[in-house]
Amino acid sequence: MKRYIDTHAHYADAAFDIDRDELIKNMFENGVVCIIDPAVDLASSVKALGIALNYNNYYCAAGIHPHEAGDASEEDYHKLASLIKDDLKNAVRKIVAVGETGLDYHYDFSPRDIQIENFRKNIRLALELGLPLIVHDREAHADCFKVLLEESAFSGKVLYHCYSGSAEYALELLKYGCMFSFGGAVTFKNAKKFDEIFKVIPPGNILPETDSPYMAPEPLRGSRNNSLNLQYIYPRLSLLTGMDETDLEVQMAENTKRFFNISDI
Repeated sequence: MKRYIDTHAHYADAAFDIDRDELIKNMFENGVVCIIDPAVDLASSVKALGIALNYNNYYCAAGIHPHEAGDASEEDYHKLASLIKDDLKNAVRKIVAVGETGLDYHYDFSPRDIQIENFRKNIRLALELGLPLIVHDREAHADCFKVLLEESAFSGKVLYHCYSGSAEYALELLKYGCMFSFGGAVTFKNAKKFDEIFKVIPPGNILPETDSPYMAPEPLRGSRNNSLNLQYIYPRLSLLTGMDETDLEVQMAENTKRFFNISDI
């Protein structure tokens, strides 16, 4: 059986309220061996942690997304820090990263200055607690990179999720040891830029994701995405990296364990 890993899937999202438990059990019975559920605000951080506590090899990240930055209060940041610190005391650790956070200049759902301040707070929390940082960067490459540098974020672990930059930008980020995750977009028929991107990013810096319930791969674009759709993403990653699919599965597991400090998958 295939062994798929999803390092970015939002099962705390309301899109899964109707059948969440049934779906997660089905995925774990059919080849999915690890899921990481990144939050977007305080409420989803609490919810994602609650889900993660119910399953083996199900983890989460806690943080505040740029879309939600405008609604985040100082109390939210204090509660977020307490939530993560309390989890870090547990024998079985479930919160494995801070995020997702970053900048989104495509939608601008929150004012840009508030997005930037939110990003800084999330970075500082990740560095304080020694956790990896999951970065959302959409049409904000210059400012995102500037903030990461100013906050010394690269002294910790940084993951650019659903990477949308150029090969040249990836080369710059690789100098700082960044990881890059890829999902359904690599299967899109017009996604020619990934041919160039994968020429510069080594397999050891790649992670698989779905961004469920969003970004369903071909041939399912427009539908509610889920981790079972990694069956369409892994073959494309295999082709882009030039790796045999079995070797790719091993590499993705090793990368996930190393980056998120997960002992076993």
